[in-house]
This record gives sequence, C-alpha cells and structure tokens, in this order.
Amino acid sequence: MRALVINGKLDLVETELPTPEPAPGQVRLRMAFGGVCGSDLHYYNEGANGEYVVREPLVPGHEVSGTVDLDPSGEFAPGTPVTVHPATFGHPEPGIEDRRHLWPGGAYLGSASTTPHTQGGMSEFLIVARDMVRPLPAGLPLRRAALAEPLAVALHGINVAGGVRGKRVLVSGSGPIGLLVVAGALADGAAEVVATDVLPGPLERARQLGAHGTIQVGTEEIPALAFDVVLECSGVPAAVNGALLAARRAGIVVQVGMVPNEPRGINLAPLISKELQLRGAFRFNDEIDRAIELLDQDPAIESVITHELPANQALEAFATAKDSQSSGKVIISLWGDQ
Repeated sequence: MRALVINGKLDLVETELPTPEPAPGQVRLRMAFGGVCGSDLHYYNEGANGEYVVREPLVPGHEVSGTVDLDPSGEFAPGTPVTVHPATFGHPEPGIEDRRHLWPGGAYLGSASTTPHTQGGMSEFLIVARDMVRPLPAGLPLRRAALAEPLAVALHGINVAGGVRGKRVLVSGSGPIGLLVVAGALADGAAEVVATDVLPGPLERARQLGAHGTIQVGTEEIPALAFDVVLECSGVPAAVNGALLAARRAGIVVQVGMVPNEPRGINLAPLISKELQLRGAFRFNDEIDRAIELLDQDPAIESVITHELPANQALEAFATAKDSQSSGKVIISLWGDQ
C-alpha cells in the first residue's frame, strides 16, 4: 500500500508498505482524508514533537476519515463511511476511572510516544480496533468528517471549562483548534465569543465562523476582567498571561494549546488576586461522538478547512499548514474513496 512516512527532520516521502491484515477485533479502513495537525508539523519540521523523537519511520495522521475495507466480524459492511477515535487507552488509576484519556500506557495514532511508534492514518489502508471506528451519518461527507478529531479536542476544552452556555468567552489564538473552539462555543450557546490572534488571516476566518468579535494582538488591547471563560489555544506564554488578565474575577481559564515541557515565565499574580481557576485540557475522552453530530448539523464548520492537496503534494501541504496567516486546517486527500 502507499503511505506518507516521516523518517526524521525534513524527511517526508511517499513509499510502499505491506498492506496490513486485520486480526480478530480489528477493522481495515481505506483512507480518504488526513488533516495536518500541529504534532505532524513538529515531527516533520523538527524530527520530534516535544520529548517524542522520530526514531523509526512514522506514518503521521490522526485526523482521518475513510471507508471500511474489511471487517472480519461482519459488523461493518464494506464501504461504510467512518472516522476514527485515534486513542487506545491504558490502565485506569484511582481518581481518574472516568477519564480514559489520562490513563497511563495508552497510545495515539501517528505518534512517536511509543516504541515501536504508533503508525497513523496517512496511508492507503489503516488497521484499527473495532471500538475506534465511528460510522458517519448519511449526510456527512468524508472531507468534513476529517475535522472530527480536532473538533473533539475543542469540545473537550469547553467541557473542562464546565460549559459555556450563556457565558462571555474569549478564544485566545485562532489557528485550527482555536477556530473549532469558536465553532463549539457558539454551538453550545455562549452569549458572546471573541477570538484573538496576532495575524489578520486567522481572525477573518473566526469572523466567518460567527465570532461576535475579534482582537488582533499587538495592535488592539484585550479588555481586562471581561470574560467568564477563556480558552487559551496558542500555547504562547504571552498569550497565557493575557488570558489571566482577560478573565473576570473567579473566572475560568482553560489551557487547550500544547506547550513545551520546560519552565516558562507566567505571571500568576492575576490568578491569585482574582481567584481564577486555571485548568488543563489534554486531547479528549469521548467528545468525538458529539463532534460528529455537530459536523453533521452545521456544514459551515467545514470552512475551517482552507486547503486540500493530494498525497503526491504532501510536502506542499505541510509547508502550507505551517503558514498560519494563509491557512486554517490543511487536509491531504489520500488514495481511498472520497
């Protein structure tokens, strides 16, 4: 089968790999689309995503959609359109029994966090456990369904905040995850959604999604004490500081954007003086099911996708995804049914 493989820093090639055969409890999918995530960009541009280093050929991609190719159990008919929950879960620990995504020993598609690496879905075929398969509603196209995983990340951040219905919400950073947080907050009944970014392109995309307001950081001031909930999606220290200032007294700040595992300067004085709650959000648990519902109900969310390129232009796709001024979500059309 054909696959995109990252061998190390700036080394991405299309190659042939053996076509895998499903074992009992597994399903083989024929892949249609794969979204380029920030972690994929790190693996390609740096040869590592934080502490996880590419040590062997890695097929990237966990934002995927496709069709069932072979299910030995017969549960899923060939051609069934699906997306995938990309996580396999580890072992429960006391106190987090209901948060499978935090259990130690798990894995994620397209990740170098395990040895051997957990191969992703930017390939002609993909083998997954049956319980990872999510059949799609009849009217949901495969192209839009590739947004299910990042939208689930956004919805998990909103859930960590305790919900946003009737609240004033600031979304800090309007990259693909920030844009999907905007969409999720609007769908979940936020009274006001304001998005920030340092670049005008992402802000225009936020307005197209329905954000009530936008703020270009560096040229406009973010109002202090103005928001009930702040969802910080950039991971930039200055943005985290701004999020703490923007939250009202006793407000909630959720860190959705990933940050490097290293000491960084954050001003915690507002956290103390306003009795803020600063919460972390990591991937997601089962929010992908709600994400599929939203994508089916609101076709406008597909506007987060700004570029679609074929697999033989994968290098261009990764370069485009790195340019946050001109691109939102970049997806790669693979070799399957679309």
